[in-house]
Formats: sequence, C-alpha cells, structure tokens
Amino acid sequence: MADRVWRNWAGNVEAAGFDALAPASTEEVAHAVTLAARTGRRVKPIGSGHSFTAIGQPVDLQLQLHRLTGVVAHDPETGRVRVRAGSRLRDLNRELHALGLAFPNLGDYDGQTVSGAIATGTHGTGAGLTGLAGFVRGVEMVLADGSVARFDDDHQPELVPAVTVGLGALGVVTELELQCVPTFLLRAEEAPDRLDGVLERLDETVYGTDHFEFYFFPHTDLVQTKTNTRVEDLGERAPLPRWRAVLDDRLIANTAFEGLNRVVSRAPGAIPRVNQVSARALSRRTYTDLSYAVLATERTVRFTESEFAVRRGDVADLLRELRAYFRRGEQQVAFPIEVRFSGADDRWLSTGYQRANAYVAVHQYHRRSNQPYFQDFWAMLPGDARPHWGKLHDLGHEELRALYPRFDDFVALRDRLDPTRVFAIPYLDRVLGV
Repeated sequence: MADRVWRNWAGNVEAAGFDALAPASTEEVAHAVTLAARTGRRVKPIGSGHSFTAIGQPVDLQLQLHRLTGVVAHDPETGRVRVRAGSRLRDLNRELHALGLAFPNLGDYDGQTVSGAIATGTHGTGAGLTGLAGFVRGVEMVLADGSVARFDDDHQPELVPAVTVGLGALGVVTELELQCVPTFLLRAEEAPDRLDGVLERLDETVYGTDHFEFYFFPHTDLVQTKTNTRVEDLGERAPLPRWRAVLDDRLIANTAFEGLNRVVSRAPGAIPRVNQVSARALSRRTYTDLSYAVLATERTVRFTESEFAVRRGDVADLLRELRAYFRRGEQQVAFPIEVRFSGADDRWLSTGYQRANAYVAVHQYHRRSNQPYFQDFWAMLPGDARPHWGKLHDLGHEELRALYPRFDDFVALRDRLDPTRVFAIPYLDRVLGV
C-alpha cells in the first residue's frame, strides 16, 4: 500500500509501501508468516517503535502486535509469569502489581513492548542485576515456516540464552515466560553532585546500592545522581506529592525542556551557559514508591540516542574524555549524558554477555543533527565497547563478530531457523551479514 507510512518514535527512521496486519493470537501470526513465506515477502513485527536504529523498519509485511497483549498465566509459588509479546511494559507493571509481583529491574522508559525491549537488549541499572533479557525463562516463537516453537525448561532449554536477545532475526515472538519477584518499593534519593567526586567513589557507590545512575551535563562539571534502594515493607510507601511530581517530571523535565531545546536549537552558542543554569536548578529530593514508579520516567521530548556498554574499569576515562571534548567546544549539546551499570548474563547477543558493564548514552534533540557528535563519541570508545542494538551505532557484522563470543553460533541458528530470510531487513543484513 503506497500511502502507508511508518515512523519510529524519534522520527529518524521511516518506511512506506508495505502491508500491515494486526494479529490477535499466535495462530493468526503463524498464518500471516506462512502466507508471506509462500509469496516471498519479508515479515517484520513491530511494537512501540522506540528503537533509534532501523531494527523495526518494515520491508514487505509489518505485523503490529498491539492486539497481542496481557498476562496469560502466572505461578504464585515460583513468581513466573507468561505474557503476550505485544504488551507494553507500563501495562504489565500494573498487571503484575495486581498479582503481587514486579519485574526485578526496568529501564528508564516503560512505553516499549516487552518483546521489543527484550529482543534489543534493553537494560536498567544495578550492579547485581541483568538486563530484562536475563529474566526470561521461556519464549514462544513463530518460525519462518509458520510452525510454533517453544524454548523453555521443557523444550530446548539450551537455546533460551540464544533466542532471548533475538533482534527479530529468528522469528516472531508471541509469548514470553518471565521470572518476576514479589512487589517491592524503592527509596529514591536524587541529588546534584560534581563529576570528579562521583567518579572518585564510583565503585563504592555502584556496588553499595541496588540501583545507581547519573546524568552528566555537557559543558559543565555537574551531574545529577539517582540512588534507589530496595524496601520490602510496602507500608513505607511515601511517594512524591502530586504537585511535586507534576512540577518536576512533567513540567520541568518534559514541557520546559522541550521549549528550551527548541530555543537553543536556533542559538546553539547559548547551550553551555544554559546547561550551567539547568544543572544548578535541579534540587535534592527523596521519596519511596513502587519500584516501577521510581525506575521508569515520562518521556515526551523526542531525541535520537546512541548507547554503548563498556567495561566498568573504562567508564571514568571515557567520561573525562567527553568532558574534555565539550570543553574544547567542538559541539554544543543540551542533553545530559546518561550513565548506568548492570551485571553479567549468559544471553548470546546481550551487551552483558559474560561481563559486567557501565553504559554511556548520548542524546541529541530530534530537530538537530546528531552528527558529528555521535561519530566523535564512537571514536572515543574502547575497542571492545558493545552497542545497544536499538540505539544508533556504525558497526557492521565483522566488527560485531569480534565483540560477541557466540556471534557465529547465533548466525548459524538463524541460518537453521530462517534459511530463506523471511525475517531479513537491511539493518539485520548489516549487523548479522547476508
């Protein structure tokens, strides 16, 4: 259909001239894939479109998963939950809470579908925690021939680590089995600080709390830290007053920040001074709330993003190099740099495969070009930095092969499950090879 147009959340990737279906069951997904395979069309499932790369870009047939939602089953004794692939994280958070459960960790945005977040390696922060893929215990997937495969404790369990961060290359995920935990609270402490002080005590802070992250303001020495500590007693809940939450998180962090970016986009020379003011305007606050209400934040200001995982021992040098870069005035950047931490996992294409990481994410307002800023950032990275699959990077399959010990095993599995490339798209050709 030539008049159909799809754009991702940031608006930097689009597609036209494709067909679209919205299946409501695994059987409908299987039927659509079978017909597409018979007619030589390529299939791309899509959720919220929150990836900044072209990993969600359709070619021939787009399967929209918004009707494939909700909790299918849960086991109150083990905390395992089966959910449909198109469920948005924000909806699952509420459904899990009604069951007395929660995700062990979350990223900082909950508008993604659970399958899209997991397939691209979405993570949160916490030295003792993995990304979301680490919580997966089972996957139901429609393969290229229309058959339905299951990977779990009883069906090919050795392949669960392979299919979890699947990039959409192996099939269409229709259900996921997730290991959840009992509902818990987080005590949030947010405070301004200076970069050198944070870096000097970084190990102590990262390993000494449940969740730690910080935001570094370009052209300054200032950061905003976020320290979240688990609280098991639900009676200790003390959320922000509604007026404060609306003022800080909606008006200042979104509405005012959008207006500020519009202004400085026309006058980028003012950005260093504006960042000094913005960073100093942030105040200390402490509150205790449900885990998902603390971890996930509202995002209405659109941007493009690049994020890489580096070894924890490399992050301080990288941030100092970024600070020197901004001091030289090579680029004016209004968006803070986000720094998070996570533990190692066993997922083949996870950025956390067999190593703990620090994550450094750079952003640019969607109305401004992200180049040469992102290119300059990539040039600063250590040689073994791993890109987030859903965020902008310039690596191809040869470079990526050197970063992932199980890369060739994953490609071989792709060859077996999708030999005719029903799920191939240009982005996957680039990062996995043709």
